[in-house]
Amino acid sequence: MDRVTKLASQKAVVIFSKSTCSMSHAIKRLFYELGVSPAIHELDEDPRGREMERALLGLGFSPSVPAVFIGGRVLSRRGAKLKFVQMDRVAKLASQKAVVIFSKSTCCMSHAIKRLFYELGVSPAIHELDEDPRGREMERALQGLGFSPSVPAVFIGGRFIDSTNTIMSLHLKGSLVPMLKEAGAMWL
Repeated sequence: MDRVTKLASQKAVVIFSKSTCSMSHAIKRLFYELGVSPAIHELDEDPRGREMERALLGLGFSPSVPAVFIGGRVLSRRGAKLKFVQMDRVAKLASQKAVVIFSKSTCCMSHAIKRLFYELGVSPAIHELDEDPRGREMERALQGLGFSPSVPAVFIGGRFIDSTNTIMSLHLKGSLVPMLKEAGAMWL
């Protein structure tokens, strides 16, 4: 149990998996599509995998994999289906257009980021979490994936682009426009 706890706290998102498990594969793919790079521990490829699997079963994972830890905390079995559904919804929305922004209509940083993209001639898909009936759940899913604060959450080409500071730094360095062109958000 100590090994599982230690490994689970070494990165923001940690997944205990088996290379032959289709659900494990689906969960890993979901995180990758969100631009999250989780630590993956394949129990069937680890010499201490059986020991870790018993520890996961002891924590209430049944089946033992996939077991997802976010911020060192277990993604609880109760409510895990809802969280998975909302993370899947976020992933689908994030990949529907070249630039997608999860925002709140009252957030000044969200307003600044949206304005930057509009001034660059980009027409992003905007999802105002405070105006969406499922916005609160999507916000929790974004927070659970390590987005802090949860908005603005910017996806370019389906991949999460860190924080507002990162977006502004990319723009000031001249890297944002090429990234937008590569994603198909700009043509000039």
